[in-house]
Amino acid sequence: MTDSEQLIETLDARVRRRDSRRAFFTGALGAAAAAATLSGAAQAQTVTPTPTPTPTFTEVDVLNFALNLEYLEANYYAFAVTGSGLAAADISGAIGTAGAATGGRAVGFKDPIVQQYAQEIYQDELAHVRFLRAQFTTSSLLAQPAIDLGTSASGAFSTAARRAGLVADGVAFDPYASDENFLLGAYLFEDVGVTAYKGAAPALINSKIYLEAAAGILAVEAYHAAIIRSVLYRKGLQTPSLQLIEATTAISRVRDTLDGNPTENLVRGIGPIDDSGLATGTIVDNGVTLDVSNIAPLNSNGIAFSRTPLQVLNIVYLNQAAVTSGGFFPAGVNGNIKTSAASA
Repeated sequence: MTDSEQLIETLDARVRRRDSRRAFFTGALGAAAAAATLSGAAQAQTVTPTPTPTPTFTEVDVLNFALNLEYLEANYYAFAVTGSGLAAADISGAIGTAGAATGGRAVGFKDPIVQQYAQEIYQDELAHVRFLRAQFTTSSLLAQPAIDLGTSASGAFSTAARRAGLVADGVAFDPYASDENFLLGAYLFEDVGVTAYKGAAPALINSKIYLEAAAGILAVEAYHAAIIRSVLYRKGLQTPSLQLIEATTAISRVRDTLDGNPTENLVRGIGPIDDSGLATGTIVDNGVTLDVSNIAPLNSNGIAFSRTPLQVLNIVYLNQAAVTSGGFFPAGVNGNIKTSAASA
């Protein structure tokens, strides 16, 4: 047993010894939350149950689900930066049907800032893949599924762009053709990654180790999303003819449509409208109307949005129905979380 494995085993034992205390604190926190609501401390909150209970998944299921998403993101940036997908050593596994990431190519970056951001994010996403894979033994390691990152008119990127109105029927969208197209491709993924990790947190609460790790990855994904959104916003303001800000709004509307119409819960960051583009808004401060950006997509309580794993699958499969494959995963994802929600 390595030092790392011994440390994890020791920490897991400590977590198990705290189970009885956790049960007490969970009850206490629930009572406190109820008292806060009654006292008006959460006046902006609308607490109603979701119409369909989310299935219960194990911590292993959630980690495997996250690994599927990291394979998707890491390969996109790997192609953009290096011209190739992830190496065999980073995608092999004994669980699930192994597949390749296909169709990507290097971006001929013109803006050195965008290029450096892409290189940084690539390294971060590769680190996420390797970290998640390191949590499993060789016999329990999830293989990368087939991933469509191509540029054909019938491919996932073109389908998403067509639904957003960015390209006409039969026309391909190539996310590798320019800095701006690359940023829009990244925009499609990054916001979803933030909401996915936040939505997965309840399934990891019994393991404080994994919960903290997931929170760490969520924070990095949020940094990435902010980078992509900020650069798109700047470019959109500088060159309005590119219609970049309008494009982000259109992509967000597609994601909103795909992930259904969940009942609003403003404390948890759940709602029928859980996405927003970069369109400039206004605020009134001391009688003066000011334009404001929308870099951080938040609800009225200033809380980031959550999506269940099934809602995330709706988006990456590009389908509102309960299906097991499609979009960026033409043969589906690997692991036990593989069917999207029936949100149509």
